[in-house]
This record gives sequence, C-alpha cells and structure tokens, in this order.
Amino acid sequence: MDRLKLKIIMVAGPPSAGKTSVTRQMISHLMLTESVAYLKIDVVTAFEDEEIHAEFGIPARKVYSGDMCPDHMGIMIMRDALEWAENSGATVLIVESAGLCLRCTPYFTNALGVCVMSSLSGTHTPFKMAPMIALADICVVTKTDLISQAEKEVFRESIRRVSPTMDIVETNAIQGTGMKYLFRTVDAVQPITSPDDIVLRGVPPLGVCTICVGKKTVGWQNHFGVIRRIDDADSIYNGD
Repeated sequence: MDRLKLKIIMVAGPPSAGKTSVTRQMISHLMLTESVAYLKIDVVTAFEDEEIHAEFGIPARKVYSGDMCPDHMGIMIMRDALEWAENSGATVLIVESAGLCLRCTPYFTNALGVCVMSSLSGTHTPFKMAPMIALADICVVTKTDLISQAEKEVFRESIRRVSPTMDIVETNAIQGTGMKYLFRTVDAVQPITSPDDIVLRGVPPLGVCTICVGKKTVGWQNHFGVIRRIDDADSIYNGD
C-alpha cells in the first residue's frame, strides 16, 4: 500500500436515521468523478452492500461484528478495508457504521465524519449521542420535510449546543433536497497516502470491566474494574 491514495468518508448515526439514503446520494454524486467502494459494518444482518452493488455496480461488502461493538470492529479491520478498496480500484471508500453504540465514535483523522440524524427522533436526541455527533465534521438531518420550521430550528439549536461549530445539512435524503453543501464538503476531502495517516479522533470507552470479558453474575459486588452502585447513577465516569 505504498502508493495508497484514497479518500475516506465515515457515515454514522442511530438506526433508521437515513444513513444509507444519504450514502446513496453521496455515491451518485461521487461517481461523476471518482471510483467508489462501499463497506457496511453491522452486527448480525445487513443487506445494504448487496443493494448498493446492485444499484451502482460498485465494489461493496459487509463485515459482521458479532460479539464485538460494531465501531470497535471498524477500528480493527480498517487497514484491511483500505487494502480491499485500493485493490478494487477505488479512490473513495465510504464506510457506513451500524450506529448502535452512541458512546463510541467511528471517525478517524484525515477522513470526513458524517453524522446522520432523523429530525423525527426528538429534539433531545443530539444530547444523547455524545462523540458520535460531537466529533463529526458535518451533521445531516434527514426527513425535514415532515416537521415544521419551528421544529427544525429547535433541532438545529440542540445540535449547536452539542457542537457549536458543526456544519448542518437539512434534507429529505431520499429525494436529495438540500444536499449541495454536503457534496461540496465531500469533494473537498483530501486523500490519505498511508494507513498511518489515520488515527481515532476520540478516546473509546473503557473496556476493562469483568462484564466486558464475559462474566455473567449480577451486582457490582461480583465484579471489579469500572463498577457503579445505584447511588452513583447520576454521575458520569470519564476515563483519562
């Protein structure tokens, strides 16, 4: 991979937010000037790679994380994914995460992080998404044709409170309305030349408790590592 020259776009967001619809719009735009490869990371079942390949004829595949957090799986296999995309002749790799772990962040440095959210999910949703939205480059808010202007403004303000400088695109992703700004951002992505050009943007959650390694007994008294009693439930433990 000495001559790697590949743009990376990471698409994240909660389930049913419209990630694949946004991805389809980006692929349609990118195919005018680029060769695109698509990777879907899911837990046990996914069909998006088959649909994307059938619709666009581009290299597409999926990886199942199984017992592992899908965002952690993405971190583990990213070098393999870059090699696969390069060998497929791609100049752009789009990775769509399962969107199940809102505490994790799948974004890398020197890659475009796109967070997709549904405007129907509630105005408090941005506050619940932690690094998945806070560390993204751009937030695409979908299904905005189904809410009022006042609701749009409240939702936008919630995003701004989490990330004051966040670029926001409001769209009906199926029809592609309002996507021009996203396309300009996508076009400005710079390629990496080595897998060493990318590292995680955020610090992953601590995975040092005995539950994480498979212990099934109930109650903090039976565990060690990162433990929490009910009286401590209102506090948030932040690792170093």
